Amino acid sequence: MIDILLPGSFVRHPTQPEWGIGQIQTVIDRRVTVNFEHRGKVVINAAVVTLEPVDDREID
Repeated sequence: MIDILLPGSFVRHPTQPEWGIGQIQTVIDRRVTVNFEHRGKVVINAAVVTLEPVDDREID
């Protein structure tokens, strides 16, 4: 898991690459709301899913 999940950070879902890059909207306990470019907003349990950080160079 990302050590610090911060709103505004960009991530990928490890098992849903077709969702594209997502931006973290909110973090409440282990619930992380991410707005993905091809899926929209999704609430993810960070205790179950390890979000992958996106390098700033990959963002348009």
